[in-house]
Amino acid sequence: MKAFAGNSYLLRYARLEIRLIYTAFLLFVAIGMATSGAFQIGHIGLTPTRIAAFYRGGELGAEMTFEKTFRQLVEGTHFHAFIMGVVYLVLAHLFVASTLDAFWKRFFLILGMVGLALDLIMPWLIRYASAAFSWGLLFAWIAEWLGFGAYIVVPIGEMWFASPRRDFPPE
Repeated sequence: MKAFAGNSYLLRYARLEIRLIYTAFLLFVAIGMATSGAFQIGHIGLTPTRIAAFYRGGELGAEMTFEKTFRQLVEGTHFHAFIMGVVYLVLAHLFVASTLDAFWKRFFLILGMVGLALDLIMPWLIRYASAAFSWGLLFAWIAEWLGFGAYIVVPIGEMWFASPRRDFPPE
């Protein structure tokens, strides 16, 4: 993390060993995102009706589901808030160490953060307020996929496919 202290740290100048470590982390996160997507698509579904049925109880295709209990929501929120908060922190640092334009960096940082926050809040609102909040959870998933996808793709491109500028020597 010391490397990130310098304002001019860029991934394209990272040593090979560092790039290998970061790439492995990014690939593990990509696998985690893929399995999360498989759960969202295969187990819950990508329609507001199916999302509402998952949290409020009802029919999910041929299956009958029961409403999520307070305890189930607390456990899910607790786990995801801690784990995804740390994942966001690390991914965001790697993402910021790219040469992407500052506007796009801020856009994707905010998009991912908002998506993650809504992903934590929406299940509660769906369960205890209204099934209409299922649209919010669907938006949260899309925001997370776009934001976190950028956090993975941009650093990999920066480390392995961008050529270092000759007018900017590494520290």
